[in-house]
Amino acid sequence: MAKRPKTIITCAITGAIHTPTMSDALPYRPEDIAAQAVAAAEAGAAILHLHARRPTDGGVSINPQDFAAFLPQIKQATGAVVNISTGGSLKNTIEERIAPALTFSPEMCSLNMGSMNFSFHPLAKRYDTWKFDWEKDYVENSDTYIFRNTFADIANVAKTLAPHDIKFEHECYDVGHLYNLRFCMDIGLFKAPIFLQFIFGILGGIGPEVDNLVFMKRTADRLFGDDYRWSVLGAGGAQMGLAATASQMGGHVRVGLEDSLLIARGQLATSNAQQVAKIRRIVEDLGCDVATPDEAREILGLKGADKTAF
Repeated sequence: MAKRPKTIITCAITGAIHTPTMSDALPYRPEDIAAQAVAAAEAGAAILHLHARRPTDGGVSINPQDFAAFLPQIKQATGAVVNISTGGSLKNTIEERIAPALTFSPEMCSLNMGSMNFSFHPLAKRYDTWKFDWEKDYVENSDTYIFRNTFADIANVAKTLAPHDIKFEHECYDVGHLYNLRFCMDIGLFKAPIFLQFIFGILGGIGPEVDNLVFMKRTADRLFGDDYRWSVLGAGGAQMGLAATASQMGGHVRVGLEDSLLIARGQLATSNAQQVAKIRRIVEDLGCDVATPDEAREILGLKGADKTAF
């Protein structure tokens, strides 16, 4: 019987959707982002997917200075792979959104593979009071947002970051995004092997059913053959179930407070590390070994932490 490949755990520490009112565990000060990232790595996360926040009120930030407040501490305290988002705020241009990646030249960056209606406005109905003035309008008005990632935007990111030898986490919220990526590869923007993140359960994207995971995987097999690695992100309550299923299908997994604030149905997680520890336990109980950061680098073909600029 062939030995199963090791499972990479990615942890998305804070993101750009959830707000401080929704969970006291959501980190937004740099010292808290750093502390939770380090704890997540110690719990078993090989990759840390990072956004920045305004330290004063928890609002989304794409200011490189806000990233600089926690990146060096994370690198010094862990061997984890750092993955910087190019999503950032849904209201900024692609040039603004890639500024942190240009500044710090990380080993990995996320890159959404198409424009979409990206909304979380139903969350606004759950809260009567808010910690900060910006939160309610931000959440309530998200039904007006278009998360823009045109073919021109994708080409801009690919060409601008090409000199930095960054591996992209190609975020695919629906099956059409896989075809977008195949087209981009055909015109020379990205080279195999690629790393796909299948995303399920975001309003505006594909739903969090196992049938959809199987469909996305079959489509990727047809489009990319053996030239890809893949992971699964289930939003909200779909997080652990879809991650466990992905691990049994030979995929990698992503958890974190960016994607879900829960540790179990109706129960808020106390930290990112708690989610990492849970999925690690599930994955290992199901017979898979969890990859170390250096094993993740080998699996994904990363340039190494010594070639980053932080």
